[in-house]
Amino acid sequence: MPTEILMPALSPTMEEGTLAKWHVKEGDTVSSGDIMAEIETDKATMEFEAVDEGTIGKILIAEGTEGVKVNTAIAILLEEGESADDIGDTSAPAPAADAAAEAAPAGSPEKAAPAPAAPKGADGNRIFASPLARRIAADKGVDLASVKGSGPHGRIVKADVEGLSASAAPQAAAAPAATPEPAAAPAAGPAADAVMAMYQGREYEEISLNGMRKTIAARLTEAKQSIPHFYLRRDIELDALLKFRGDLNKQLEARGVKLSVNDFIIKACALALQSVPDANAVWAGDRMLKLTPSDVAVAVAIEGGLFTPVLKDAEMKSLSALSAEMKDLAGRARDRKLAPHEYQGGSFAISNLGMFGIDNFDAVINPPHGAILAVGAGVKKPVVGKDGELAVATVMSVTLSVDHRVIDGALGAQLLTAIKDNLENPMTMLA
Repeated sequence: MPTEILMPALSPTMEEGTLAKWHVKEGDTVSSGDIMAEIETDKATMEFEAVDEGTIGKILIAEGTEGVKVNTAIAILLEEGESADDIGDTSAPAPAADAAAEAAPAGSPEKAAPAPAAPKGADGNRIFASPLARRIAADKGVDLASVKGSGPHGRIVKADVEGLSASAAPQAAAAPAATPEPAAAPAAGPAADAVMAMYQGREYEEISLNGMRKTIAARLTEAKQSIPHFYLRRDIELDALLKFRGDLNKQLEARGVKLSVNDFIIKACALALQSVPDANAVWAGDRMLKLTPSDVAVAVAIEGGLFTPVLKDAEMKSLSALSAEMKDLAGRARDRKLAPHEYQGGSFAISNLGMFGIDNFDAVINPPHGAILAVGAGVKKPVVGKDGELAVATVMSVTLSVDHRVIDGALGAQLLTAIKDNLENPMTMLA
């Protein structure tokens, strides 16, 4: 029985994607692990591997097609002995197995021994399994409802059932209780037609939203509507850091290492989260998760949007290691080659617009993070020294946006003070 290859969910938040490129064509033979296509999600372009072996009988979605919903059939896979004639009409959903059986004429040899029908769970929903997995399960007497699939979107494949027996198969979990449909999200503004009517007669260009821009719009609207932000601001004197950085870079020049101010900011934040461990937390719906390592996300601007790759265990890494990792992550972010685990997670984020000449700004928290540090440019300013004399210093303005559900005012102030102390006394970060 021909198998539908479905649009995979390549990240937890993916609802649709772009089928960027096919690496196979109709008639090609594929094995488990072969690269079949490149799929562009809201964040990255990722390779999609085959989980079964067979022949590509028909490609249903052309290269470059945008907005393909997860679990949409994108191709048909044929097993040994099957041909394109077995595919049938792919323009409409296949009839249910029960209806097909009723329609079959009595005594029809083709219908006398059909391939195992697509099984259904206790809730009546179809269990997705490859034809080979269904046959093996039928031979072994294994109930597929009790098997956890390892294929795309939980699809059961050959490897999931090969080692099972009817007695060894795990018991099926009880069907979950029905839950009410979530309330519709509030409108994010006037409808497109209403807005376009306002500009009737004016010249404009209509720009369609790609997956990344849709995700940014949805997540940041949610963040501003649901996260109780508050803001803490400090000025940080950078002269000691700039001198220390210059000395280090001279010594590291032979190794081809050049540290940026941003590298020091990442390290300062990572160490501050260790100094103020109660602030190293995220919001998890009905509880908080307090992290042990300092996993720091850093916003990276790319064409059409941004990424926040995460530097994990940043408190444990040297400045040169952080610098090299950040360069690698930023480069692959711009090429949209990051894997989901490289830009998901973290408890804290940094957004630095100082290189664009921005003095200060307020950043929006990226859920589930507890805080984000907005970093402005370092500029020469008059300051009053400890002895009361007026002097000139390089001053950087920073703003800590804080989720009040996770971090209270005094705790946020402690965190920001720790960041400031680390940056104004950079040698302590090497201790």
